[in-house]
Amino acid sequence: MLVRKPSLIFKKLIPGLAFLFPVIFLGIFEKPSFSEQKDPANKDDVFLYRGIGGTFICNSLSAGIEFPKAAGIASATYVQVLEGKHGGVVTDVSSEKLPRETLFRGAEFQVVTAAIQFCPDRVPEEVKKKVAKALEETSEKNKSTKKKKKKKKR
Repeated sequence: MLVRKPSLIFKKLIPGLAFLFPVIFLGIFEKPSFSEQKDPANKDDVFLYRGIGGTFICNSLSAGIEFPKAAGIASATYVQVLEGKHGGVVTDVSSEKLPRETLFRGAEFQVVTAAIQFCPDRVPEEVKKKVAKALEETSEKNKSTKKKKKKKKR
């Protein structure tokens, strides 16, 4: 006998697959919606991406990759995630989409400071000095801004 009778499992499986076929078939032709509203990045998101970027730099430095390359890749990845998942909006900074240049500056600062925290012995000294200077300048700006606000309230 050349033709076998279909098994019981096959008889039950075919009707189920026939039901799913239109759903699967139509799903293939559905266009992804890029206009969906994306949630802005919050503090937890930024903290996670900072940690991932810093860890990437530390692992790259351990593998012998030069610091500028490692920091560049980590920063670019951070920005791509912010743009792709959050539409380039970071709630602590703005309610609007941030320009790519601003995202890169912020991402670079975040991942480099994380690398300094996670693997300070591997980060070049000149980078640590630049970061320390930038943090000092930011601190001074914040102090002067607070003093101006206090004077205006009086």
